[in-house]
Amino acid sequence: MKDKLELNYKVSLICALTYSVKLSNCKYMSKKKQNKSGSGKTRRLHFPNDEKEHPWLKLLIDSYYVVDKGVAGAISIKEKNGINLACREGCSTCCHTHKDIPLYPLELKGIAWYAAEKIKGTVRAILKNQLAGFKRNHSCPFLIKGSCSIHQLRPMACRQFNVFGTPCSEGEDPYYSRREDVMNPVKKHVDQAFFIMLSFHGIEKESDRIKIINDGSIHKMVKELHACKWNHLANKMEKADTK
Repeated sequence: MKDKLELNYKVSLICALTYSVKLSNCKYMSKKKQNKSGSGKTRRLHFPNDEKEHPWLKLLIDSYYVVDKGVAGAISIKEKNGINLACREGCSTCCHTHKDIPLYPLELKGIAWYAAEKIKGTVRAILKNQLAGFKRNHSCPFLIKGSCSIHQLRPMACRQFNVFGTPCSEGEDPYYSRREDVMNPVKKHVDQAFFIMLSFHGIEKESDRIKIINDGSIHKMVKELHACKWNHLANKMEKADTK
């Protein structure tokens, strides 16, 4: 019971710090003004044919593009102030230590699609085995040989988790050990991402979307990555492979 309470507390805290934000000053809305913040090097993912076939995929990719620009901008500001990003290719400490990663329904759909449709070869075989045998106390099931197998469609929580200064030591969760080195949420951009995502749920009226985000209702949709039944995805991938 204690572990469950602590888990729920951390998930709620992450949602509160990272996602529970006001949209009263959000400039995205239906006008779709160009977002000039963030790095000019940030590029939107493109799956042209798949986006035509799956309208929900465009919503997800648009949402991630907004968040990625916000993250790039925040990192750029830090680095201009002489504070360097500790995260580097091959670093996967957070993939081992974090056991309470929040997932929203559209993100979950995107992960399942990407795993089933885009991952091929040896990585696919390894991933199927990891998903089939996954248990809640394991590291992220999508981590393969120190790399994220779904990196392109990794969740917003992962996209935003960046550490500055010293690289994480083995087993360290800097969210607790040195919160000041963990990048603050890119609130305005997450606002915009949620605003886009809510169309997936059939919520088209702007005032309704704003209300859902402002009153926190959107967080009732959250699932926890380690609590998902990933063996179902493994079965789906296996059926696709045997056709």
